[in-house]
Amino acid sequence: MSNKVKVGVVGVGRMGTYHVGILAELPDVELAAVVDTDSKNLHVIEKNYGTPGFNKHQDLYGQVEVAVVAVPTGLHYPITKDLLSAGIHVLLEKPCANDLDQARELFQIAEDKGLTLHIGHVERFNGAVQELHKIVDSPIFVECKRMGPFTDRIKDDGVVLDIMIHDIDIILNLIQSKVVNINVLGASVFSKKDDLVNAQLEFENGCIANILASRASQNQIRTLSVTQKDSYVVLDYTDQEIYVHKKSSSEHKLSKDSVRYKQESLVERIFVHKDNPLKLELKHFLDCATNGHQRKVAIDNELYSLEIALNILGQFNKNHQK
Repeated sequence: MSNKVKVGVVGVGRMGTYHVGILAELPDVELAAVVDTDSKNLHVIEKNYGTPGFNKHQDLYGQVEVAVVAVPTGLHYPITKDLLSAGIHVLLEKPCANDLDQARELFQIAEDKGLTLHIGHVERFNGAVQELHKIVDSPIFVECKRMGPFTDRIKDDGVVLDIMIHDIDIILNLIQSKVVNINVLGASVFSKKDDLVNAQLEFENGCIANILASRASQNQIRTLSVTQKDSYVVLDYTDQEIYVHKKSSSEHKLSKDSVRYKQESLVERIFVHKDNPLKLELKHFLDCATNGHQRKVAIDNELYSLEIALNILGQFNKNHQK
């Protein structure tokens, strides 16, 4: 008799296929079923992994203990509600929902049934992000840039709920203070949605954050920098690298014709254990669901990240009403 955890994946587009590939490699997992409304997607998974495919998420009832939901945002709430109500643990790709009350309801259902509802903020499991929390203790200013070219892969979300929410989540958990003011600028470039957004956040403890998210850039950039009194920290999400700049000395040199300023600084490269962040996230979720491990991020923090993201999106939409 197998002791493997039976897992299903709902939605096997690009992100769902990533999940399938990693789940198929985990030794304690049985990829029991996949669900998609597109028969072509199901055929690819069935051919490559020998996993049966279904067209309705209800077909997972009684077949799996755990499910990954990677469908368009508008379907997050009804599908996840059904799965939780059927007693199935759920990893739900971000954002949890496009409505805060719906998100609260999903977490309440999970709590009432003793289930794990995990939101797929994969950057939390980036090795560089995990090291960042060890070296940042008094941030003054945080700046995030997440930019890339336009793609029509995401049809129901703009950049706020698709990519900026990653940085919102990281910043809120890093600064550990309430947001007291938000200013938003942005533009619709290739679609009618938020294609480029710049959000400035002011926190109760005095810290300031500037977040730029764009799908109107021809260069892909994913960086985060933190200014502290004694250091400047730069993180690259893609390369999973961290550099810490520390001022060591400075001097003015006077001559007959000029005044020259010289500054020397030390740059330290932080060792980062690099692993696949999605694999680490799936393993953590499965540990929470099947072994009772404690979740890394409290439910209140999950909801607060979504609340700030929806606030930013609301300001963008208000500014661009015609």
